[in-house]
Amino acid sequence: MGQRIILTLFLIIGICHFCFASRSFGIDLVNDTFIKDGEAFRYISGSIHYSRVPYQYWDDRLHKIAAAGLNAVQTYVPWNAHETVEGVYDFKKQNNIVQFLKIAQKYDLVVILRPGPYICAEWEFGGLPAWLLKYPNMKVRTSDPNYINSVKRWMTALYTEISSMLYKNGGPIITVQIENEYGSYPACDYDYLNMLKNLTQSLLGDDVVLFSTDGDGDGYLKCGTIPGVYATVDFGITYTPEKNFAIQRHKEPHGPLVNSEYYTGWLDHWGQNHSTVPTTAVAKSLDLQLALGANVNMYMFEGGTNFGFWNGANYPYHPVPTSYDYDAPLTEAGDITDKYIQIRNVAIKYNGVPKIKIPASTLKAKYGKVNITYMGNLVSYIKSTVNGSMSTFPLTMENIDHYYGFILYEYQFTSPVKSSVLDLSGVRDRAHVLIGTQYNQQSYGIVDRNDNNQTVIINAEVDEYLYILVENMGRINYGGQMNENLKGIISNVTIDGGLLTQWYQYGVPLSDNDLDKYFNSRLAKMVKSAEPVNVSFMSGTPNIVRGTFTLADEPRDTYLDMSMWTKGVAFINGVNIGRYWPHMGPQVRLYVPKYALRQGENTVSLIEVEKCLCEAKPCYIEFYDTPLINATIPSDGSMKTPITDKMTYRGDLSQNIDANYINNNAKVQQSVIQIIYDWLMVLVDSKWGILLL
Repeated sequence: MGQRIILTLFLIIGICHFCFASRSFGIDLVNDTFIKDGEAFRYISGSIHYSRVPYQYWDDRLHKIAAAGLNAVQTYVPWNAHETVEGVYDFKKQNNIVQFLKIAQKYDLVVILRPGPYICAEWEFGGLPAWLLKYPNMKVRTSDPNYINSVKRWMTALYTEISSMLYKNGGPIITVQIENEYGSYPACDYDYLNMLKNLTQSLLGDDVVLFSTDGDGDGYLKCGTIPGVYATVDFGITYTPEKNFAIQRHKEPHGPLVNSEYYTGWLDHWGQNHSTVPTTAVAKSLDLQLALGANVNMYMFEGGTNFGFWNGANYPYHPVPTSYDYDAPLTEAGDITDKYIQIRNVAIKYNGVPKIKIPASTLKAKYGKVNITYMGNLVSYIKSTVNGSMSTFPLTMENIDHYYGFILYEYQFTSPVKSSVLDLSGVRDRAHVLIGTQYNQQSYGIVDRNDNNQTVIINAEVDEYLYILVENMGRINYGGQMNENLKGIISNVTIDGGLLTQWYQYGVPLSDNDLDKYFNSRLAKMVKSAEPVNVSFMSGTPNIVRGTFTLADEPRDTYLDMSMWTKGVAFINGVNIGRYWPHMGPQVRLYVPKYALRQGENTVSLIEVEKCLCEAKPCYIEFYDTPLINATIPSDGSMKTPITDKMTYRGDLSQNIDANYINNNAKVQQSVIQIIYDWLMVLVDSKWGILLL
């Protein structure tokens, strides 16, 4: 019996090896199609960025994509999220890309992988780690040796991690992109592109389908493509897609037609109205492309959220808000929309009706108001939490190995100044000017890198301090300015033309542990001194506030309304859920996934850097069960009544996969296993079994 079991295992292993060996994916240049396992294949795909969706929701979102009739997903790999510290790679929890790929495969979705190293994506620095900027005069996305060495180390780590998930190895990855829209970058460094191609082939094999993506113009394809890498294009709504694909045909006379980024919506910037793209037009244009036999990836199918400080910026400098909803078929919270339904109606014309039903949108909760407690002045918090770095001239954030969020500059006056002009033309990106002591400052105004006048009139006494709190609003993610991404103060500061020297700079610590230690210490002092809980805010200066609330039941997704606040960062239970800037808009409420909450006591903390609008009365924040990412922006900067919130589909949707489908699948699987087992037993008892032994 033991011999039979051993033989059975060997035969199963052999069969599995045969199955994997027979898995193949390639390009048929004769029939102008992809070919999968010897059969013609066309994908209808949707983009979803695992870094923008809480990992606990990956299954929900990928289920919904499969239920929409799609057979593929496309995702970027943000290098900077995986290697925040040079040489230290993180592939756990939110960065567990292998788990994401396994879930995609669970829903029979093949994967189009876009590993970069540059990804754009309106993501901080286009996915490049900010520590690259420590290297003097580095030129990213070129053959610069320092850049290349870092890229090789990272790509080797990444490809080692995901190689088992290639289609030929039994996984879902069918194609791998080389760089990203390189034809839009002025360097035009073919040696760099060839290095990436050769590196990828050496690590993943010569038989992996490599592709490039560029705009649908010959000028883009000139510098974005190289031999051995299949050229694809990207474009939005069109009613004559054959003209757009004609550009691809200039570079690829034969092979599948591919639109790697078909835009279902568009991105937002602070200070601009929320972008929308008409649903009917999106569906009609998709239908026309698919009718040509084209492969289409919809960018985005779900946009997600720029949690923390991961938002990027475009040039001229326009930072992207926390929401990356993108007016996509699935909302930022993964809700089903009418756009989803109409796209599904198109997809099933070509892929057939999905075997799984559409899950319901997640439940939302309106938790109401939470009172806020003043916890202290931000400058005082910084000075009591971290030691500063001293220098003759101001150092950038990169100089002190502090890459995201805020940096505080401190200068002590040795002589009084009266009505003097402080020049901050080197601010990147937004500075709050304060004068006073560690515990008490007066605000002298705000300087933005986009201001025409970047000076402030100040007064100060001997031994008073000049504090300049600078916020990194997000590094440029696209275009020729990628190398101009230093943050903090990047040039010297002057008063009335005179150079200021002898500075201290402090990276502002905003980790869970740092905030909790401060809050606990501050609360202890309040209790000891019987200090009132609700004290007045230091007018117009950056402050830290906190509130607590209790949830009796299991948490649900919700939205944090920031309309009573000015500008800053919000934390739920120590988790940075993103920036708020409601009166700049268009986003007013921050999406809070239920996994950031807990049953029992919860905390909400704000780093409010400008001015609380409720200084004259008790402050609070409020949780709603609906989003608000589309408030209109009038010329006077005040907030008008928003346009109607994006509608979500309210039809009769099943929350789970169809039970009959599960049962039938289980029966089929059991039958197949039984047949294989019976066949193996016959084989063991036969002369063929004896020969094998």
